[in-house]
Amino acid sequence: MKVSEILQVKGNILFTITPDIPITDAVSFMEEKDIGSLVVMEYGDLVGILTFREVIRAIHKNQGSLGAGTVRKYMDDHPLTVTPETEVNEVRRMMLEKHSRYLPVMNAKTLLGVISFYDVAKAVLEAQSFENKMLKAYIRDWPVEENEQ
Repeated sequence: MKVSEILQVKGNILFTITPDIPITDAVSFMEEKDIGSLVVMEYGDLVGILTFREVIRAIHKNQGSLGAGTVRKYMDDHPLTVTPETEVNEVRRMMLEKHSRYLPVMNAKTLLGVISFYDVAKAVLEAQSFENKMLKAYIRDWPVEENEQ
């Protein structure tokens, strides 16, 4: 399974922000849309990602307050990315090794979407469930030879 297949199932709703938006506005938008990440774009280029991890770091850095800084101050400015052709097992490895819950999907310099740890887990579970059903159907329809009856 490839990342492109996860994106097809997930849909094409994508939320982005610019780096000079106040962090408080970005967090309000994340809460309003019930999302865990925002891709940060500037002049059409990916420049970072803001996830709940960076938000928690901002709160910690500001002794319990979100602060008045911009997204640029707190975003991850070197996010891991994947392509539509990346295999899901590679995505799982990357997410586990780097503790990344969200990965932007890029085709050259074009942002195609974001996949989350949840998206990957759901896709793998559905693929395994489908395979399990096919195997059970195959076993159920196993031909019986005459000498086995």
